[in-house]
Amino acid sequence: MLRKRYNNFDRRNFMRRKTKAVKVGNITVGGDAPVSIQSMTKTETWDVPATVKQIKELVEVGCEIVRIAVPQEQDAIALKEIRKQVPNVPLVADIHFHYKLALIALEAGIDKLRINPGNIGNINRVREVVRACEAQKVPIRIGVNGGSLEKDLLQKYGTATAEAIVESGMRHVRILEDLGFTDIIISLKASDVPRMVAAYRLMAEKVDYPFHLGVTEAGTAFGGTIKSAMGLGMLLHEGIGDTLRVSLTADPHEEVRVGWEILKSLELRERGIKVVACPTCGRLDVDNFVEIVTEVERRLAHIEEPLHLSIMGCAVNGPGEAHDSQLGVTFGRNVGMIFKNGVPMRKVAGVDIVEEFVKEVELFRKEGGNIKPLDKKLIDDIVNDN
Repeated sequence: MLRKRYNNFDRRNFMRRKTKAVKVGNITVGGDAPVSIQSMTKTETWDVPATVKQIKELVEVGCEIVRIAVPQEQDAIALKEIRKQVPNVPLVADIHFHYKLALIALEAGIDKLRINPGNIGNINRVREVVRACEAQKVPIRIGVNGGSLEKDLLQKYGTATAEAIVESGMRHVRILEDLGFTDIIISLKASDVPRMVAAYRLMAEKVDYPFHLGVTEAGTAFGGTIKSAMGLGMLLHEGIGDTLRVSLTADPHEEVRVGWEILKSLELRERGIKVVACPTCGRLDVDNFVEIVTEVERRLAHIEEPLHLSIMGCAVNGPGEAHDSQLGVTFGRNVGMIFKNGVPMRKVAGVDIVEEFVKEVELFRKEGGNIKPLDKKLIDDIVNDN
């Protein structure tokens, strides 16, 4: 059973699937390493300035591994210059069918190769790519997509079932294993959540290689985020998954942001601000509350260290939420009360709250997040005053 291979993961008793560790540049995928965030450039790879610019922008928002499409020889050739300009970013060359492009990419210094060995021709070609990967200590990601399965598997199963996806993945795994290559990462993607989840669960019973999670072609920022959160969230909560990409028809920055929010919501990773904000109701004691929360998030998006903030629109739940936050604000009759580590600090007029709250956050960071004891009497006085 899968759970027999789990090992203790963290203080919340998550059970992490036990896998081998694979190095992708300076990032470890699998083993005891934290789940990493990936995205993919959406530029034409041969356009080096545009591709390098997007890679740097992705890294700034928290992307840890960047994949680059290499459909043509000019794209493969461009990788050498791209590598020079972003020397410390783990880069993955995404290649289909063309083994020579894989060899050019490896010569350029990429950190991982995404290519299915069963699709690149005879075994001599596969062997040549594998030996080059071994020489440079570059892992291979086997990526099976429910939309592009082998014809014989579609005939056998009738459609791209989870079982068909897993059988396809195992074919590619065996090709590499038969050549003595085991530096492998596996992805089994489908565009619907149930098949994707079922495929990863089945594969987890068969191998101990790390998994790259994703709901492929998930859709727009709204629908794709929901599908990705459901699929990735279920698997991660079961301890399955070592790295992930949220595939959205949207700016790649959004993929990274959603990926981080998924990990943060499960308390698997911490990065940047986490804002607890009330959904609003008839008790709301301040105008333009939604605009206030949105502006605070925008103004503090540059912060990388984890900070727990709360912004609450009335005094019913506000003090309690502020107690659990490093910094918080709760409103009463268009007046905001700023809390630090659960302690009421000062009142601020609602019109000034964004500017003042941002100042408090920056000061809090500068002071190193100094903790003060909770003063319950002061909180009770403020609640009664509101």
